[in-house]
Amino acid sequence: MLNALVTYAAEEGAEAHNPLLPAWYDIIWSSVCFIVILIIFWKVALPRMKKLLDERSAAIEGNIAKADEAQRKAEAALEEYTAQLADARKEAGEIRDAAREDGKKIVAEAKETAAAEAARLTTTAHAQIEAERQTALVSLRSEVGTLALDLAGGVIGETLSDDKKAQAVVDRFLAELEESEGAKA
Repeated sequence: MLNALVTYAAEEGAEAHNPLLPAWYDIIWSSVCFIVILIIFWKVALPRMKKLLDERSAAIEGNIAKADEAQRKAEAALEEYTAQLADARKEAGEIRDAAREDGKKIVAEAKETAAAEAARLTTTAHAQIEAERQTALVSLRSEVGTLALDLAGGVIGETLSDDKKAQAVVDRFLAELEESEGAKA
């Protein structure tokens, strides 16, 4: 049977048929199928693809615009930060200078207060020394006067009991003693 089929095919194919060219009905039906597929692709798939590509393009452009806006905002924030930093440094310098001036004023005031306190203490000390000197002088006069009267009474052999007279003698003695010390100095 295979032989019969091959023989029959050989007899029909003997008519000068080119094996590279399809039959005319294959060309027509293939063209119709191609045109239908082309129309469906043209009407359905292509608009969807175009819509998808347009959406993607819009999304990319939107993202680029957002990125540009974010970059502008970042640059503006950086400039603002830089300006604030410069202002803060300037203010810190002013505060530091003001603190130095205040420190100098405080030191000067402290020196003035210390000098005034030292002058007051010196004056108080001089007054206290002078008061103690006067007290010592009065005490010394009375003691020296008493001793001098006792010694004079022992030398004379009498008791000098007249206070006014004795006081005048002691005062004269001390005045002479002070004059002799003043002449030596």
